[in-house]
Amino acid sequence: MVTPAPSLPKDFAQLSLTEAAELLAARKLPPVESWHPEREGDSFMEIRADGSWFHEGGRINRPAMVKLFSTILRREADGSHVLVTPAEKLMIAVEDTPFRAVEMKSEGEGKDRKLVFRLDTDDLVMAGPDHPLSFGRDADQPDPRLHVRGAVGNGLEARIDRALYYGIVEMALADRSDPPAIWSNGAPFPLVDR
Repeated sequence: MVTPAPSLPKDFAQLSLTEAAELLAARKLPPVESWHPEREGDSFMEIRADGSWFHEGGRINRPAMVKLFSTILRREADGSHVLVTPAEKLMIAVEDTPFRAVEMKSEGEGKDRKLVFRLDTDDLVMAGPDHPLSFGRDADQPDPRLHVRGAVGNGLEARIDRALYYGIVEMALADRSDPPAIWSNGAPFPLVDR
C-alpha cells in the first residue's frame, strides 16, 4: 500500500536547512522504477501547466489525493508519464512538468550555498548533483526546472516559479561567477545551459 507524503511539520519558511535535510532523508517513496505490470491503460487524468490535477475533466481538489498520486508517478523512456503500481500502469497527460517549485530556502553563499525547494505537493528537494537545476539555452527565454526524481535527463521535473527564478538569478549575480551560475550542495548550475 502506498501512503501519501507526510505534511510539513511547520511552515516551510520556518524550517531550518537541517530540519529540511532530516525530512528529505526520512522520505520513502514507492519503488515505481522497479514495477513493470502487464495491465496497462489510461487514467483519464492530466496535470496542467499550472500544476493542477484533473480527472475526466474535473479538477482534483483534495490535496491528499494529489500527493498520493504524485508518489506513483513515473516518466517513461519515451517521455510519457504514467501512474504505476505493482498491478497496473496508467497513462497520465502532463502539459508541462508534473510538479511546480513554489517556495525556496537558501543557506550559505557562493560554493557553500544549499537550496531547498518546496514543491506544490509539499515534497522537499535539495538542488545538487542528484537534483540538478537547469535554465534553458536562451537567457531571454528562461526555462527554469529542477530535477525531482528518476533518471536525470528523463525523470520527473518541477517548473521553478518565476519569482523563485528571479531570486536565483539575483543570488547568482551577487556571487559574481563567470559565467553566472548558482551553486547548491556542492554543484554549480549555469544560468544558461550550454
